[in-house]
Amino acid sequence: MMRKSLVGLLRSNLLAILFFIGIALALESGPTRGAPPGSPWGADYFPNINLVNQDGKDVRFYDDLIKGKVVVINFIFTNCKLSCSLETARLRHLQALLGDRVGSDVFIYSITIDPAHDTPAVLKEYAEKFGVAPGWQFLTGKEADITLLRRKLGLLGSQDPADQLDNHNLSVLVGNEATGRWTKRSLGDNSQVLVNLIGYQMQNKRMQREEQKSYADAREIQGFSRGNYLFNTRCSSCHTIGAGDRLGPDLLQVTSQRDRDWLFRWIKEPDVVLAEKDPIALALYQKFKELSMPNLQLSDIDVAALIDYLEKQSRLITSSNESK
Repeated sequence: MMRKSLVGLLRSNLLAILFFIGIALALESGPTRGAPPGSPWGADYFPNINLVNQDGKDVRFYDDLIKGKVVVINFIFTNCKLSCSLETARLRHLQALLGDRVGSDVFIYSITIDPAHDTPAVLKEYAEKFGVAPGWQFLTGKEADITLLRRKLGLLGSQDPADQLDNHNLSVLVGNEATGRWTKRSLGDNSQVLVNLIGYQMQNKRMQREEQKSYADAREIQGFSRGNYLFNTRCSSCHTIGAGDRLGPDLLQVTSQRDRDWLFRWIKEPDVVLAEKDPIALALYQKFKELSMPNLQLSDIDVAALIDYLEKQSRLITSSNESK
């Protein structure tokens, strides 16, 4: 009697285990699940507008782009003379840090706010200039639909249609539609902080973190000057000092290679210098895939601090290389 009871119990447990495995497999292979019950950030909130990506593929914002996914969303336009290229460069750096997670666990979307100009072909060319990898889509659509989307996402910089291109919101929206977690961040944040937010916290702790390291192994923090801060937050996505060209030229020894007054003005107002058809500016523009250096709205004090930092770092790196 006891043996039969034991066999029956084992059989019941086995059936229960198989039942739950079947449910798990069904959930894993079934349709993408949307926001959890009770979440205000689901199909009833996000407009399911039609968009077209850089490859000419038609997609719907909610159904195809964000439902059940971890996403990073920003708004740009390709003719932007100020910060759009900088924001795109920062996102490119972020994509490189996330690696093959982009397109698998994380999806990046850059949506134009100038659809009259930014056709799929224009967006494709823009993406290619930045060397964008798969998993990141550039999208266009109807202007009214995009304005509605910007308002819903809290990324409408100006309510005046005539002013929207000059004063658009430069924040990036990070979210997980499946959990209902959304946050607005700046791409000027520390890249590793954003990687942790997107690749770990937004994943509901499903992604494995790197092994914890001891504080004893941490490097000593060097003095963080104004120039150091500016270079790391404004310049490092496009430039290096001694590590070769990136999206823009390597800046090692740039202070000795360029006239100081020219360099000051180029950093301060590169859009004006390029518009004047300055020969050096034009040569750089042609060499680096016609990517315009953005006007970062730096003060004279900022520019001087940045040049001082470039000069000091170049001296340190050159001295270190010569001593090897």
